[in-house]
Amino acid sequence: MKKILIINGHPNPESFNFAIANEYAHGALDSGAMVETITIAKLQFNPNLQFGYQKRTELEPDLLDAWQKIKRADHLVWIHPVWWGGLPAITKGFIDRLFLPGMAFQYRENSVWWDKLLKGKTAHIITTLDQPDWYYRLFFARPSVNQLRKSVLEFCGVKPVKVTYIGIIKGSGDFQREKWLHKVYNLGLQNK
Repeated sequence: MKKILIINGHPNPESFNFAIANEYAHGALDSGAMVETITIAKLQFNPNLQFGYQKRTELEPDLLDAWQKIKRADHLVWIHPVWWGGLPAITKGFIDRLFLPGMAFQYRENSVWWDKLLKGKTAHIITTLDQPDWYYRLFFARPSVNQLRKSVLEFCGVKPVKVTYIGIIKGSGDFQREKWLHKVYNLGLQNK
């Protein structure tokens, strides 16, 4: 049975991202997968990596629990909006605090290389936009996707990492949103 972890990075529980997370979960459950979730906004933790990598900041209980879920999962589904070209601050703080040396990756002694400690996992990024996806890719070079996909997930060994863009959210009506939710349900059903 495939173990899927849905990580919702939107801080507002009334956002469309929550509907997307729920719909993906329904599809994945209907496929027979085991599904766990992390709603970052509900976690109690300091998002600031106060000392960088010079000194370890103890992980709060919610982060310890989140890390156990990440370790158990075969497939990570990241759902977040694009704000100012990037991730919401709380999502970036979650990554900063959890994807640490010795946990997600390990630098090799006297080397520029590192070991990828999350090998064997796959991921899918589902991100919402208030602009056409082609515009975000062509004119802005999709910074949030590059950061999460290349600089975090693939850096730690998660591969392949697929991406689905949902948008333009701003001004979208119920009919369009239902089409997007149906698409996301099918992604969950196929465990993509």
